[in-house]
Amino acid sequence: MNTNDAAWPPTPPLVAILRGLQPERATAVGQVLFDAGFRALEVPLNRPGALEAISLLQAMKPAGSCVGAGTVTSVAQVEAVAATGARLMVSPHFDAAVVTRAVELGCYSVPGIFTASEAYAALRAGAHALKIFPAEAMPPAGLQAIASILPPGTALWPVGGITPESLAGWRKAGANGFGIGGALFKPDTSLDAIAASAKAFIEAWAR
Repeated sequence: MNTNDAAWPPTPPLVAILRGLQPERATAVGQVLFDAGFRALEVPLNRPGALEAISLLQAMKPAGSCVGAGTVTSVAQVEAVAATGARLMVSPHFDAAVVTRAVELGCYSVPGIFTASEAYAALRAGAHALKIFPAEAMPPAGLQAIASILPPGTALWPVGGITPESLAGWRKAGANGFGIGGALFKPDTSLDAIAASAKAFIEAWAR
């Protein structure tokens, strides 16, 4: 698998971060998000039931979409997620061993970075996109500065505090994708509320 695969980059490049997704809700939540137009779903591993939820999402995802894990912090976790068939590996940090193993297994690696040094190290290791985290601590002007010294076309995805209203400012600064968490999903969010939020993000991206 490589970046020419139909699932990469996701279109639109909006990753739904489903922290705390219960396995019993995985299929219903996934269907709502896919129906709204999301094509990338991430279930962070630091909550119970994450691998089971990932497996369920992987089994029902539509063509041209990708499913995977967030908070991937070890090679063992990369291997466990890849065993489900899921291919998206998102980390809060940069660890060369994690990125390298993900690439070896044909997965899409999105490590967290905050500095130019981390960005270049992650790209050298084979990262497919860079997660700007925590975005709350870096204003768009900071992203613009980092984007200006990276190779053209580098995928820069702010994560943390992203709202439909903030997308335009980030995109102007150089962001070309986003990870979206609490403004889209919490474990107790109703399906109707998830659908409404998903629609708002898809429409904001289209604008």
